[in-house]
This record gives sequence, C-alpha cells and structure tokens, in this order.
Amino acid sequence: MARRFGGGRLVIASHNAGKVREIADLLKPYDAQIVSAAELGLAEPEETGTTFIANAELKALAAARAAGFPALADDSGLAVKALDGQPGIHSARWAGPARDFAAAMERIEHALVPDADRRARFVSALTLAWPDGHCETREGQVTGTLVWPPRGGNGFGYDPMFRPDGLEITFGEMAPNDKHAISHRANAFRKLIEACFDDA
Repeated sequence: MARRFGGGRLVIASHNAGKVREIADLLKPYDAQIVSAAELGLAEPEETGTTFIANAELKALAAARAAGFPALADDSGLAVKALDGQPGIHSARWAGPARDFAAAMERIEHALVPDADRRARFVSALTLAWPDGHCETREGQVTGTLVWPPRGGNGFGYDPMFRPDGLEITFGEMAPNDKHAISHRANAFRKLIEACFDDA
C-alpha cells in the first residue's frame, strides 16, 4: 500500500519557476504548504539517472533529506520519435545553462530532416519522497505532433511547439487549466494523488 502524505510542508524540488507554479496549481485542493527548493536555497543535485523515474527519485530524495520534510520532484521531457527519443531526459540540458528553450526548440527543428516523422510525446515522472528515504513514484505521458514555428506564450519549455493529439492548438496556446486537464504532468499527478493525497 502506498504511503500517504499527511499534510503540512512540502518542498517542490525544482528551481524551474514555471514547473513550480504548475505543480503548485495542481496541489491547490490538497493540504500542502508549498515551498520551492529555490526558496530554501537547496542545491540542485546532479541528474545522473538514465530514466525519468530515476532522476525524479534522485531529486525528491535529495530535497527531502536536505529540508527535513517531504518533497515532490518531477523529471519530465520531450521525446521525439524521429530523434530516437531525444532530447528525453536531457530536455532541460538542450536549453543550456541559460534555460533558453527558444534555442532548444530551434535545435530540435534543425535536427529533423525534411519530411521527418514529427510525432513526439511528453513524459513526466513524479516522485513524492520522505526524509527516511521512502519514495512513491508515478509516470504519465501525452502524445502529439511538433509544429513549427512555435505558437503561444503560455506554459514553459517546449510547450509552444507541441500540439497534443486531437487538438489544433499547442500547449503554449492553451489556458493553464486546459493544459492541466490533459498534460503528461497532470496524468502522473492524478495517479500520485490517488495513491498518496487526501482532499484538504
């Protein structure tokens, strides 16, 4: 049986303001007092895992042990079929130290040969970890097609070039609540909430 989150302080183990904001929005109905790793001055651990799940667990455990209370970490990225799943777990690294996702999107576009398969999927692994080392992890994904040029100023990361299946707009063009209803992170989040959280 999964361990339940008992309420109180919860650190979001990320220095990505967009990701923290999105996770905090998803957590609003639950009894969690959100603080980010950046607000606590926690160092970002080196992501040495070879899967989204391994990196999510690594980040959540590091934050939980440093903060002394539970932590929630996400490791997510864009996997492009024609690029053998790249950038995948290296999605943030493709944006460089300055987190320049406009450049990262351009890098993907340039890597796609003419008439390449533009199918892609966003993957998210979410881990809830406690200072004693216990982890609960769930994974979600959403499939779609890459568009060019990027469209929309909402969301973050690769959202402006990703059009989810069944829709004509990109994540970058969607209202936050609409994206939360179908995103990879929301899919993983629903699984984690069901297993570990109670309504406030």
